[in-house]
Parts: sequence; C-alpha cells; structure tokens
Amino acid sequence: MRRTARLLTGSALALGAAVLASAPAYGGDTAVLEVYPSAAVPGSQVTVNTAACGAEGAAAGDASAVGAGVFVLAPSTHEQDAIGQFRVPPGAQPGTYEIVAKCSGGRHTTVTGDLTITLTAAKDQTQPRGSVKTGVGGALGPDPVKTAAGVAALAVAAAGGTWLLHRRLRADGI
Repeated sequence: MRRTARLLTGSALALGAAVLASAPAYGGDTAVLEVYPSAAVPGSQVTVNTAACGAEGAAAGDASAVGAGVFVLAPSTHEQDAIGQFRVPPGAQPGTYEIVAKCSGGRHTTVTGDLTITLTAAKDQTQPRGSVKTGVGGALGPDPVKTAAGVAALAVAAAGGTWLLHRRLRADGI
C-alpha cells in the first residue's frame, strides 16, 4: 500500500511540474498578432496589431500567403501597439492563412496570426422568412378562414365535453 501511495505521489508531482512548465506566462506575454476581422471576404480591408514590438517599435507585415503582399505596422498610441492594414485581394480563395509581422528597431520578434477567408460575410447573410408548411396553420396563417373553422371546431368540442361531464356528474348524484 505504501509503495502504491509513493508511486502515485511521484506521478502527481511529475505531472504538476510538466503542467507548470508548459503553462503560458500571463501578464507579460504580448507576442501575438491580432487580426481584425479574423474572418474576411475577398476585397475587404483587414487591420492587424501587436504589442510585441514595444511602444516605439514598428514592424514589417507579410500577408503574401493570402496574396496581399507586404505592409507596414506603425507605432500608435492605442495600447502602445504597432498597427497596420492591408486589403484582401478580390481573387483570394476561401481558407485560413497565416499573417506574419516581424518587429524592427531593437526587437527582432516575429509574431503570427490567422486570417480566415470566406465567400460570404456573416453580416450579409439573409435570415429565413415566412411560415413553415405544417398543415396546422397559425394565428396569422396563410388562410384565416381555415384558422377560424379550426377554432370553431375546438370550441364545439370543448363545449360538448363540458356538457357530457356535467351530465355524468348529475347522474351519479354528486
């Protein structure tokens, strides 16, 4: 029993050390390239930014994977990010592409981000309209005459059921 406990304790400690070693450093980890919008259509403009280059740092961006070529990320006052823009070529094919930025100035950090190309923009999608043809109808269904006839049939059935229950209760002497 003691041997099993030691083995389990050692395994748990090794697992904990491995998890801590692979965990990302929060707070200071700025080596990311943000791509907005992350899903775009051909012909749209995309903005990228990163804080990896520091407050005064600029970067050279590369969107040649999607066919947009190189672009410049310039320092800005917005959260001390380097910001740049490029336009997705009209002939871009759907898929996910890697956008790269390499910092210049004292830092030679390379950051990447993903851009997904779709053929239709999410905001331009049409919403469904109309009614579902179930045969039941509705309050404002396609045929108000049939709806009124259905309501009348339900009312007659309810009145008949009530009358039958009333008659049965009186016959039992209740």
